[in-house]
Amino acid sequence: MTTIQILHNPRCSTSRSVLAMIREAGHEPDIIEYLKAPPSREEMVALLVALDLSPRDVLRRKEPLVKELGLDDPARTDFELLTAMLEHPVLIERPIVLTKTGARLCRPKERLLEIL
Repeated sequence: MTTIQILHNPRCSTSRSVLAMIREAGHEPDIIEYLKAPPSREEMVALLVALDLSPRDVLRRKEPLVKELGLDDPARTDFELLTAMLEHPVLIERPIVLTKTGARLCRPKERLLEIL
């Protein structure tokens, strides 16, 4: 792993802000545009473990597809949510940043400071 990785969506203002914060701190991260290059199941599971979060925690609830697919139903399992996120990467909340000191879902963007 490079020093810093960011799962990034260039159309997302929070993701752009976090990327700018990383660069302002003097780092050039490995940028993973996860909509173009989605993580594999193994990579996504590893991310969840690093974040210490469940699939529900990283589900982008504001995405209309969540309601369309019924993913807001509390009865949906982690396996179902993870599968949906792998099939539709837009459902993955962003930005996710990984550093040598940890991983964070950087919402709010200030969460980056915990691991930078």
